[in-house]
Amino acid sequence: MSTSSTADGRILREVDADGRILTITLNNPGQRNSYDATMRDGLARFLDEAAEDDDVTVVLLRGADGVFSTGADMNNAYGWYGDKASAGNDDHPAKARPSQRRRLTVDRKSFGFYHNLMGFPKVVVGEISGYALGGGFEMALMADISVIARDTRIGMPAARFLGPALGSLHMFFHRLGPVLSRRLLLTGDIVEASTVEHLGIFTETCDPAAVTARARYWAEKAAKMPADGVVIAKEAFRLVEQSQAYQGEEVASYLFHAFGTNLQFSPGEFNFVKTRAEHGTKEAFRLRDAHFHVPEPDGR
Repeated sequence: MSTSSTADGRILREVDADGRILTITLNNPGQRNSYDATMRDGLARFLDEAAEDDDVTVVLLRGADGVFSTGADMNNAYGWYGDKASAGNDDHPAKARPSQRRRLTVDRKSFGFYHNLMGFPKVVVGEISGYALGGGFEMALMADISVIARDTRIGMPAARFLGPALGSLHMFFHRLGPVLSRRLLLTGDIVEASTVEHLGIFTETCDPAAVTARARYWAEKAAKMPADGVVIAKEAFRLVEQSQAYQGEEVASYLFHAFGTNLQFSPGEFNFVKTRAEHGTKEAFRLRDAHFHVPEPDGR
């Protein structure tokens, strides 16, 4: 085994050359393996290296401490666009809102990571447990083979403060179907994987204790395939999906996201960035959940 990590230790890399499997672990457990731009870039670098490594056929993507990923780090909301981005409050006036050109430039780079993952030339096996939210949910769906624990919480909660037109919409509609996609994106609901098990969205849905072993099983199974055959198949899959389902995705995704981050909030609507500036991130999440809570009617 050969192991290494990014400089800050938030992405771990372990190569099993004999088994032709590279394991990449998101290692930011204090933040439920959420990621900022630096962490995402470290992950992208390890994936690029794996793509060029003839001794690697499979990448096993997982998260530390039983959590896959809660997506982009919302402690850094709008920080992705640079130091000038801030909602501000009465005591600390807002800095200039990031321009649309800045949003488009940054989001084009950000979504380049996801597009590269969708077209990655090796088999990607996802070991999904705990939480797979936002970008973490997208990565779970982009994996070729995903093993997920039944109690894993999945969804796109950022839709509640960036609006529903964010993320890889083509992929959501292709992988989840139009009904479930609309439900998750128009409500920001978070659901357990067990509730969608019957839809066959993931390769295997299993008990939490079995996820690691089952993901390793699928990685070893895929690693038996001829490496050239895998690359050819992945390119063929990408061509079919681009022509049938993802046409326009590489432009539409970052355009929609950039526009979505520039929402204008009316009175009574929940503004996460402003609330976070006034009350802190933890309280902002509590207030967000309280705002969007609608009790189920009796007799359901």
